[in-house]
Amino acid sequence: MRPEQTIPHPADDDTSGADKAARRAVTVFPVLVLAAGAVGLAAPGAFEGWGTSVPYLLGVVMFCMGLTMTPLDFQGVVKRPWAVALGLVAHYVIMPGLGWLIAHGLGLSPQLAAGVILVGCAPSGTASNVVTYLARGDVALSVSVATVSTVLAPLVTPPLTLLLAGEYLPVDAGSMVTDILKTVLLPVLGGLAVRLLFGRYVDRVLGALPWLSALTIAAIVAIVVAGSAAAIKSAAALVFLAVFLHNGLGLALGYGAGKLARLGPPASRAMAFEVGMQNSGLAASLATAHFSPLAALPSAVFSVWHNVSGALVAAWMARRSARPSGG
Repeated sequence: MRPEQTIPHPADDDTSGADKAARRAVTVFPVLVLAAGAVGLAAPGAFEGWGTSVPYLLGVVMFCMGLTMTPLDFQGVVKRPWAVALGLVAHYVIMPGLGWLIAHGLGLSPQLAAGVILVGCAPSGTASNVVTYLARGDVALSVSVATVSTVLAPLVTPPLTLLLAGEYLPVDAGSMVTDILKTVLLPVLGGLAVRLLFGRYVDRVLGALPWLSALTIAAIVAIVVAGSAAAIKSAAALVFLAVFLHNGLGLALGYGAGKLARLGPPASRAMAFEVGMQNSGLAASLATAHFSPLAALPSAVFSVWHNVSGALVAAWMARRSARPSGG
């Protein structure tokens, strides 16, 4: 979900129409994903053999992301290179590092440890821009960091995963690069090309794209949960604790990085979500393809929880920012 095409900038202080649509999307999305996970858990047999479709479903999500992009998303990098670079470094240092520390601290099994680390090595989450808007954060910075982190994912995610998760499971970084290129970068660039060539027609369906993405991500979660349904009952509590710590510390440290760099309150709020929210759909796809369905379980739980926590933290930040001394 990308807000710059569907909702006004927070500074406009417009709470009607598009703002309500954004809030509705952020509220419904985690509920939809949670329901999909419940279906996958209750009827795993219905999704037997669907695991191979996960990369293609992720490609649909990333193509939708590309359709919402414009050259303006990249102009922000040129205008504010320091802030964007800080966001990228914070994202790709804090979350992978936290994943490794949490896997060690909780004594996770090799499959779950690799899954948690892989979530941390993924690019920014697809809903981070909308949540930044709801928090009255710096949407332009959020869009720039999310865009560049996604474009750089083929170069950054595989070597980071190899470095941090290689002690748990074998990691074929070269094959992972190819998979990210096929399921992330090429669909994003394809969507961007279609937007540039047929923008008039794409504009007519922009409002439907977040919902198409949400339904597709829900399908991915259902498939991933179904694939590891037998192990969920014994590992669910530990996985949720790992995800809760990973996401919560990521949000806090991302916000702290913005404050330490004196980027200002709106940019610090954007940093919180660009660091703490991950592209868990990509992580689930890679975990399923390179490790096992069990390794994809942290990604499925993260997909639900980071949207719930993001919406809650955004509401709290928005209330604080409305105060004269809000940060």
